[in-house]
Amino acid sequence: MADLYLTEDRATAEEAAAIDFALSEIGAERAELTLGERLIRGGTSRKNESRHYLLPALHALQTHSGWISPGGLNYISDFLQVPPAEAYGVASFYEMFKVDEAPDHNDDVVHVCVDAACQIAASDDLILKLEAEGKHIHRSPCLGQCDRAPALFIQGRQGPNSVPADWEPGGQPAAFNLPQAYDPELQLLKRVGRIDPTSLEQYIGAGGFKALAEAFRKGADGVLEDVSASGLMGRGGAAFPTGIKWKAVAGETGDKFIVVNADESEPGTFKDRVIMEHDPFSLVEAATIAGFATGAEKGYVYIRGEYPLATARLQNAIDESVKAGFLGEGIARSSIKFELEIRRGAGAYICGEETALFNSLEGFRGEPRQKPPFPTTNGLFDKPTAINNPETLINVLPIVLGGGEAYGQIGTERSTGPKLFCLSGHIATPGVYEVPFGVTLGEMIEKAGGVTGNLKAILLGGAAGSFVGPDMLDMPLTFEGSRERGASLGSGVIMPFNDTTNFDAVVTRIAEFFRNESCGQCVPCRVGVVRQHEILVKNSGRSLNGEVKLIEEMDMAMRDASICGLGHTAATAVRSAIAMGLIGAS
Repeated sequence: MADLYLTEDRATAEEAAAIDFALSEIGAERAELTLGERLIRGGTSRKNESRHYLLPALHALQTHSGWISPGGLNYISDFLQVPPAEAYGVASFYEMFKVDEAPDHNDDVVHVCVDAACQIAASDDLILKLEAEGKHIHRSPCLGQCDRAPALFIQGRQGPNSVPADWEPGGQPAAFNLPQAYDPELQLLKRVGRIDPTSLEQYIGAGGFKALAEAFRKGADGVLEDVSASGLMGRGGAAFPTGIKWKAVAGETGDKFIVVNADESEPGTFKDRVIMEHDPFSLVEAATIAGFATGAEKGYVYIRGEYPLATARLQNAIDESVKAGFLGEGIARSSIKFELEIRRGAGAYICGEETALFNSLEGFRGEPRQKPPFPTTNGLFDKPTAINNPETLINVLPIVLGGGEAYGQIGTERSTGPKLFCLSGHIATPGVYEVPFGVTLGEMIEKAGGVTGNLKAILLGGAAGSFVGPDMLDMPLTFEGSRERGASLGSGVIMPFNDTTNFDAVVTRIAEFFRNESCGQCVPCRVGVVRQHEILVKNSGRSLNGEVKLIEEMDMAMRDASICGLGHTAATAVRSAIAMGLIGAS
């Protein structure tokens, strides 16, 4: 034990009990390892098979004590045989973990979103109001609640982190309302708002688990052919063909994994939250089909730490599915096995990048890996892994039920199927909307009731996307249509801004977001996002004084040399705002 170099700090009995309980709940046992098994050598060692319990242990300590105390960190390090310096490096990486000092209060911490949708909905006024009431405030990046801006999230010390049902910003009702509820054309959202999301009986009554039965009837190869024939592209922004990914994993041997990327942190995006909160059994069913088709027997859902309701409902769906024989050993009295486990993130946008997510889940800092190798051969725990977000996965249900070719008739030839879009900002009816690929940007905005005020610009694709003008309202919302117009659908964000918007403030906040969220691993991104933000702060409200060229050069360097997509897109919205004259023209 001595070579772990623990300090003299010791956990309290209550801290130790809280950590023990959390780890026992997920089957972790005290590790007994040699020095070589627990240390990272050259950044590649993954021998410590207990290390992936680090995030759950840190969550338990943070919830119990209100911070990551030195004694509690020592206890976790000893239990999991992780060197304390490395454990501290992981804890200090995340927004939700407090590592610097003991809390001087017993109050919950209220996270208030300050990103674009909430920024224009007067989140600063909400912060002042709550501070006047004596609340402990944390100015937070996007909380995935853009449809109810200004959004807040309470990080509590008494049970699950939550937003109380009776404390809604702006006097909004606690009840959820899907704008398209009861629309007979819906496929992905057809159960949302219509059934009790905690009831397995109601899910089955609404057609649930019929796709799983049909998948078993068709066999793994049949499912793979359907998914390939459907033309289903990933819905997270990269738009990679799902059939190619699944077939590649299916062709590998040995242990394999399914990972659900539910770390939905792109500002303006909240579609996956709605799926998990209001139709969680559909995600369990779709992930199980993915496991069956690829030959994986274990899956993980990596979910945002700021999604307590989605986490609780998804865990209930997993538990109820296991009890009913739809998940676990011998599914539906067959020889097929698939287990699904939830792991909570802790507030890091970068962990939406697939390899950063793998590192985070394994108990390391959420820093992206170099590719190749790719996840289909060397993913989670260095094993073949199929990783998809919730929206992508639930598309598999209608594909299996109706056939891949029929699904491919929806939308356009190169953008098939239905798509979920997240509308927020200066829009009459914010929310998640389902439409076939191919409707125009203007039609989508009108479906949500139109813009409130005079339209000035639209942020398309989120903070990593770009601003477009009213001249783009005729643009088809397809992968190919947006590319042809120099834009990107990204994760499905559509955020209109009217002519009252302070674009200097909005764009500077986007730059600050990337500055804060860069993991700092690679120099172009680490330096570029800082300098970009500094330039915008210095020149706010006036001309950029010839520094546009510098922003362009930094963007080029980040695009060419950054390891992951964060650096590749960190200047996209800024440059589009400059090109449109929204900032820097005075």
